[in-house]
Amino acid sequence: MYYMYVLQSVRDHGLYIGYTHDLRERLNRHNSGFVKATRPRKPFELIFYEAYLNKYDALRRENYFKTSKGKTTLKTMLKEYFSKKSMT
Repeated sequence: MYYMYVLQSVRDHGLYIGYTHDLRERLNRHNSGFVKATRPRKPFELIFYEAYLNKYDALRRENYFKTSKGKTTLKTMLKEYFSKKSMT
């Protein structure tokens, strides 16, 4: 399986969107500081993922969520999550 995932930084609440074939290992790498792009923003929590049988489908979805339309879609899909997060 291949996964498109969304992480949220506990520190600054920013989002990180990526894809991987091993979701647990990738999250561990982000939180251990092995991913240069996210090192200063760790720790992260996994807030969303989708599973695909094909690598290119996961990559396509990752690229979509990185567009402005994709970010709007993601915020709509996770509307309750984000509204509860803003209250805490």
